[in-house]
Amino acid sequence: MPFRPVQPEKLSFAVIRQIEQLILRGILRPGERLPPERELAERMNVSRPSLRDAIGTLQDTGLLTARPGAGVFVADVLGSAFAPALTGLFARHDEAVFDYLSFRRDMEGLAAERAARLGSDTDLSVVQAVFEKMVAAHPKRNSDEEAQLDAQFHLAIIEASHNVVMLHMMRSMYQLLRDGVFYNRQVMFKQRTTRQALLDQHRNINEALQAREPEAARAAVQAHLDYVERALMDQQKADRNEDIAKQRLDHETAG
Repeated sequence: MPFRPVQPEKLSFAVIRQIEQLILRGILRPGERLPPERELAERMNVSRPSLRDAIGTLQDTGLLTARPGAGVFVADVLGSAFAPALTGLFARHDEAVFDYLSFRRDMEGLAAERAARLGSDTDLSVVQAVFEKMVAAHPKRNSDEEAQLDAQFHLAIIEASHNVVMLHMMRSMYQLLRDGVFYNRQVMFKQRTTRQALLDQHRNINEALQAREPEAARAAVQAHLDYVERALMDQQKADRNEDIAKQRLDHETAG
């Protein structure tokens, strides 16, 4: 017979599973600090030795990391998703920028479609809350804040799609974007016409999501990223033209 005796589970195993699920679902994020040991043990209703055992195991697997004098943190497992040599290769070749945008167009279009169909009311409330922050930030003309909220908006949609593989993959892609590997988003937000267009595009995405219109949500995301691609092409062309103009000016003033 295939049956085996049921073994009582150690409390530390239950703690490990719960923390792993929180990391897997994107609720605990890379770099986030866990509560102090006493507080966390009380919240999870386990003894401190059981908690310590679980945290030690999670450190061994690389999901948690301890910083002396600072506490225990979720490890930056996403930071190692791309080898430094590959990251450098992306940064040195323009074609990677547009392949990146094409990849985002496909993945985020799918995520928006799934979010409109599968996201809970709370998921869509999170997207709405981030969009309202974008509207409030618009008059300030702070390109750093706008770029940060832009990333939060798109990640909130991916979270609402409830696909954990997509979530972690796209978080790693956004980390490369935040590090300036592909392009500098702040440059786009400094342009007056581009800033207003981007806000309007995010409004279209949000409205389609809140109305739970999957096809419209996907189309709005794709239209937004098509616009970003055109804007980047225009910026690259303008940069090249400026470089040529400076060479001409240097030549004319050299004598």
